[in-house]
Amino acid sequence: MAEAVFHPPRKKRRVYESYDSAFPIKSSDGNIYGRDYKICQAEIINSNVVVKNPEDIEQLYSKGFFGKGILSRSRPDYSVSDPVLVAKWQDVSFGMPVVSSEKYQRHVEWAKSLMQEQGLDDYTINTVLQNFTKPLNLREETEQNSESQDKDTPEIEAIGNKPADLMISSESNGDKEHGLESDPPYDPLDNIGPYKFDITDSKTVAKTYLAEQHPPSMHYQLKQDSYTEQKSHIRISNEYNHEYLLIQEEESNVSPAEAAAGSEKSHLVKKEKLVCRRNPFRIFEYLQLSLEEAFFLVYALGCLSIYYNEVPLSILKLWEVFSDAQPNFKATYMAYHYFRSKGWVPKVGLKYGTDLLLYRKGPPFYHASYSVIVELVNDDFEGSLHRPFSWKSLSGLNRTTANVSKELMFCYLVKPSDMTEKEMSSPECLKRIKVQELILNRWVSSSERSEQEEL
Repeated sequence: MAEAVFHPPRKKRRVYESYDSAFPIKSSDGNIYGRDYKICQAEIINSNVVVKNPEDIEQLYSKGFFGKGILSRSRPDYSVSDPVLVAKWQDVSFGMPVVSSEKYQRHVEWAKSLMQEQGLDDYTINTVLQNFTKPLNLREETEQNSESQDKDTPEIEAIGNKPADLMISSESNGDKEHGLESDPPYDPLDNIGPYKFDITDSKTVAKTYLAEQHPPSMHYQLKQDSYTEQKSHIRISNEYNHEYLLIQEEESNVSPAEAAAGSEKSHLVKKEKLVCRRNPFRIFEYLQLSLEEAFFLVYALGCLSIYYNEVPLSILKLWEVFSDAQPNFKATYMAYHYFRSKGWVPKVGLKYGTDLLLYRKGPPFYHASYSVIVELVNDDFEGSLHRPFSWKSLSGLNRTTANVSKELMFCYLVKPSDMTEKEMSSPECLKRIKVQELILNRWVSSSERSEQEEL
C-alpha cells in the first residue's frame, strides 16, 4: 500500500472573520487552560439541537465554529436590513435596519396570515395592523413613552424629508420572554388571539435613542434657545420591545388635483424617503448544531446543557436519544471526536455525499481538505457497512471529490471483537476504539509512467 501524500490546505482569498481562541483543551499535565466561559443552553426541537440565546450563539460559533445559523449560510448574522439600501442611506439611517416597502409588505402579510390562523375576522386584523404599522414620529414617540426624561432636554424637530438623527442602543431590562417568530409578551398582535406562540427565556432589550449632533446637510430647529450642549440623551421607557425599521418609500409633491388631471410632471417629481414603522412580524436567528457537535460540547468540553421539554438531559440519555434519531450517530461521533481532538474543524459533508468535511482552523479561513466516509468495523475490517460501495459508485464519489479540490478519506473505526452491545450503549466505549485512516486517490496511468521514467 502506497504512503499517503498530505497536501497543505487551501486558503480562502477573502477572509472576513477574526480567529478567536477555541474552547479549552486538557493538556498532558492535566491542567485546563482558558476556562473563561459559561455553560450554554440548547433545546431539542423536532430532533434538532437549537441554541436561542444570542450570547450563547456568539460564544459557540466564535470559539470553534460550532453549528450554523438557520437563516444564514454559516455565521448566524442574519439581518432584516437590505445591504444595498443600508449603503444608500448610510448617512441618515444611523444604524437602524433599512428595508424596501415591498419587503416590509411581506412582513405585514405574514402577520396577517398568523392572525387569520388564530381565527380573527378581517376587520380586526386590518384595524390592528393599521394601528401597529402606522408611520412613527420618533420625537413624539419619545415624549409619550419616556417617564424619566430630563426636563432640561430640548425637543428636536426634523424639518424636511429625512429622519431625525437618532441612534439605537440596547440595555438589559430584566428577564422577559420572546417568541420564535414574534414577541407575544410585547407584541399586541398576540394579545388578541386564543393561541400562544412558542415562548423561550431571554432578556428584554430596552430601546435607548440618542439624539446626537446633526450633520450640516440636515436642517433642525431647536425649541429651546438656552440649549448649548451638542448631544442630548432621550430615553424611551417602553414595556414593549418593538423592532423599528426604516422603510424606503416613494414620495410625490404633486397635488391630488394635478394627479387626477394626469399631469405630465407626475412621474418626474417622485422621490424616495425613509419612514419609520414597527415590524409586525419579527424573525429571529438561531444556531443549529449537528448531533455530533452538540454531544461533543456536552461530553468532551462540558460547556453545553441540552434541554428537552425544559428538562436537562444527562450524557447517557443524550447518547441514547441521538443514537435513535440518527442510526449512524455512534460511528460519526467517534470520528468527529477523533478529528476535533486532532485540531480539525469537522462539518457535515452531506452536500458532497460524505459524512464529514475537515477544515483547517474553520470554514471562514480554509476550504475543506478532506471528505470523510466513516465506517465501524471489527478487528478484521469486516462488518455491516453503512455505505457499501460498488466500483462505479466509489469512482463517481472520488471524481466528485476531486472536482471540488478535496481528497476522499475513509475513516475506519476498529471495534474490539470482545466489545459487547452494553458497552456500546455508553460513550465510554470511545476509549477502546482504534482509528485507521485511508486516503483514496485515482490511479492515472500516464502519471505513473512519467514517474517511472524519471526514476
